[in-house]
Amino acid sequence: MSADAVVLRRASAADARAAADVWLRSFAAALPTVSRPRTDAEVRDYVRHVVVVRYETWVAGTAGGEIVGVMVLEGGELSQLYLAPDRRGTGIGDRFVALAKERCPAGLFLWTFQVNAPAHRFYERHGFRAVEWTDGARNEEREPDVRYVWRP
Repeated sequence: MSADAVVLRRASAADARAAADVWLRSFAAALPTVSRPRTDAEVRDYVRHVVVVRYETWVAGTAGGEIVGVMVLEGGELSQLYLAPDRRGTGIGDRFVALAKERCPAGLFLWTFQVNAPAHRFYERHGFRAVEWTDGARNEEREPDVRYVWRP
C-alpha cells in the first residue's frame, strides 16, 4: 500500500491502543539492543493517559482503519515518530515530517538514539542537523542519544 492510501489525522482516545502497539512493534524492530524501562502494559497506559491526552498526537491510518504510524509533537519537539515495521520506506515518515514542519514552521528538534543509524539518515535527509551527543544519562533508557535540529 502506498503512503497516499494512508490518511494522517489527529489521534483520538480510541486510537491509543493501536498507536501504542505501533510504538512497541517499531521500537522492537528498530532498536533491539536498547533496553526499555517500561513494560508493554505501561507503554499502552502512558500512550492512553498521557500522550494522546496532553500532546499533539497524529496517527497514520489505512482505509480499513488500521493504525500504521504515530507522531507526537510537544511544542517544537518532534518527540515521537514510529511506523509499523512493514510500512518503513513507504513515504509515511516523509509525510509526518512534512506535517511536523507545517505545524512548527519556526523549527523543530528531536532526540534519537546514537545506535539508530537509519533514523539519523532519515532526519538528515529532511534537513535536520545533529547538534548534541549525550551519554544517555538524561533519558529513561540510559542509552547514548543525539539531538537534531531543523530550522527553516
